[in-house]
Amino acid sequence: MKIPISVLVVIYKLNGEVLLIERADKANFWQSVTGSIDFLDEDLSAAAAREVLEETGIDVQSLPAGSLRDLQHRIEYEIYPQWRHRYALGVTRNTEHWFSLLVPNKISVRLAPREHVAYQWLPFTEAAKKCFSPSNGEAILKLFSAHQSVTD
Repeated sequence: MKIPISVLVVIYKLNGEVLLIERADKANFWQSVTGSIDFLDEDLSAAAAREVLEETGIDVQSLPAGSLRDLQHRIEYEIYPQWRHRYALGVTRNTEHWFSLLVPNKISVRLAPREHVAYQWLPFTEAAKKCFSPSNGEAILKLFSAHQSVTD
């Protein structure tokens, strides 16, 4: 059973492009990297790095120190009914912790085919609109409004 504590990682480039990946289990569901912690005391930054590697093939450890940042923001949301079977009976809410990851302009993306079928780099405003989850779009906009220098 999944633990209802997760991470969301907005992967972006200095030019303002954001990586979105399309879910394999739901066509046109575009999102940033997301995933639940594997055990109750798993460090959230470690979970974020693990999920990025699993879903995109990007190794956070190979990037400059400070590339992965904890945005010190969390939200609680209702788990979509189609995914509740992954959690213990009666679990309907999840707490999501937001992170960002700055990557070089030329970086290779390798998707986990069981989880995602396509990816694209979009300007952050377009990426925010394309996300199926309103909170994912909000995370993208919050990152770029709080850090105007990422688009300079």
